[in-house]
Amino acid sequence: MPSQHSAAALPLATDTPLAWMDRLHHKVEQWMADPRLYRLALSNPFTRWFAQRRTRQIFDLMSGFVYSQVLLSCVRLKLFAQLQNGPATLEELASRCHMPEAALQRLLLSAVSLKLLEHRSRQRFGLGPLGTPIAAHEGIRAMIEHNSLLYRDLTEPSAFLQDAWGGQMAAYWPYAHAATPEQAKQAQAEHVSRYSELMAASQTFVLDEVLNTFPFDQYRCVLDVGAGKGRFVAELAQREKQLHCKLFDLPQVLALAQQNHAALGLQGTLEYHPGSFFEDALPQGADLVTLIRVAHDHPDDKLRTLFQKIYDALPVGGTLLLAEPMAQEPLEAQAGDAYFHFYLLAMGAGRLRTPTELGRMLNDTGFVHVELLPNAMPIHTRLLVARKPGG
Repeated sequence: MPSQHSAAALPLATDTPLAWMDRLHHKVEQWMADPRLYRLALSNPFTRWFAQRRTRQIFDLMSGFVYSQVLLSCVRLKLFAQLQNGPATLEELASRCHMPEAALQRLLLSAVSLKLLEHRSRQRFGLGPLGTPIAAHEGIRAMIEHNSLLYRDLTEPSAFLQDAWGGQMAAYWPYAHAATPEQAKQAQAEHVSRYSELMAASQTFVLDEVLNTFPFDQYRCVLDVGAGKGRFVAELAQREKQLHCKLFDLPQVLALAQQNHAALGLQGTLEYHPGSFFEDALPQGADLVTLIRVAHDHPDDKLRTLFQKIYDALPVGGTLLLAEPMAQEPLEAQAGDAYFHFYLLAMGAGRLRTPTELGRMLNDTGFVHVELLPNAMPIHTRLLVARKPGG
């Protein structure tokens, strides 16, 4: 039996806010909305920073869409790639991008204000601290380009909320809101190459978090459910030589994974099990099942079905590792949650869940010792570990 990981056990329930806290919040809201407090805060050098900070935050919320379009424009004009080779002047960049200088200048200065670019000597522009990682990582650029679908869907946000599945993001991920398993299979067959490429390109940071956090050396056989193009298993197999690796996904998806693994010389060492995890039983024999960026794609009823299939496939004492972005708990909400909530709504029937929600679902299935593993960059992914009792 593997040793216990260093992790925090999840609570099975959360406390209901007390009535006196609600009354206190209401009083604070009234106080903060009083114009006299704003004027007082500005007049006092010790509180002026607070008023300035709040005003800046509200302005950033209002300007956020413009910021995203500046970022998208830089990607589409390949400015990051061009400046990776060295700084350039406005005139040089305008010639390369086939853009009017006056318009491009606005974009470059906006990018400088967002720290995507920065001023260099001799009136040149170079990569800024936030532009450098975008230039270096294809997966970031792929997701920035992909997000343009979400931006279009959100042009009329109230209409989007009335019909979230009528937009371009839903069309990109049709399997995520298919009414029947047959429709889901057909949708995946038609678009498998497109979304598999995106998933593989954008997986780098997630895989780094998983591989550097979880102790795979304590296991002998892993089954990756929803394996996609098999990038995770490829990196895992090369790093953990003692592991026997199995992949489970739709036949057309696994065909892409086999091609990738053959190019790496890994195909002969891996097992491929085609099927639908909502309709077919999962292969047995693995003491560890991994679920990487899969759970949040699906509604609660389907996710419970998947958890049950994983539970049935695991031996006594077996482990499930679930890794994906998760919502913050109510008292620790972060702005990043807003992106995932809307993205998953536009994508299909899945949703962003807190670790506590997922833990409760796993407990209901029969798993025990559900733990949240601490990892370096939770915005990329968070990791839950659950065990089948016994052993």
